[in-house]
Amino acid sequence: MDLHTLIRDIADYPKPGIVFKDISPLLKHPAGLAMAVEQMANPYRGMGVELVCGAESRGFIFGTAIAQALSAGFVPIRKPGKLPYDTHAMDYELEYGTDKLEIHTDAVGKGQKVLMVDDLLATGGTMQACCELVKKMGGEIVGVTVLIELSFLSGRDKLNAYGEAHAVLTY
Repeated sequence: MDLHTLIRDIADYPKPGIVFKDISPLLKHPAGLAMAVEQMANPYRGMGVELVCGAESRGFIFGTAIAQALSAGFVPIRKPGKLPYDTHAMDYELEYGTDKLEIHTDAVGKGQKVLMVDDLLATGGTMQACCELVKKMGGEIVGVTVLIELSFLSGRDKLNAYGEAHAVLTY
């Protein structure tokens, strides 16, 4: 099965000139979803992953499934004000401005092996901020896995310090 056929391009969303990669058709396709999760998880089997951290919000979809596939726990990394307990926060640069992500202060233990997950790697800012949060807590990042990488935006370059980045689909 070619997973590319389950990704829909939406022109000029969320603004003119952007071609949005819509994963909705893949998510509703049982075999496609299962294949995507397996291909995202497989490079990290046998590496002792203890936790999977997923970025809000589509990273939650893949992150929980990958955590289950790897017999690991799952930790959400969220936008400000969404987590109920004490948090660590990280500001990061977006194409137009800044944003912030948070993680519970007790979510990752020192030395725990962590796999970072999101649906899309574009400029790398979101994933870099997620990785910095985990490193700040003493987690050992074993890698980064995404469904889609927009390679022309060179986001992978920001992730070199966090282990190997793996993408199932590259555009």
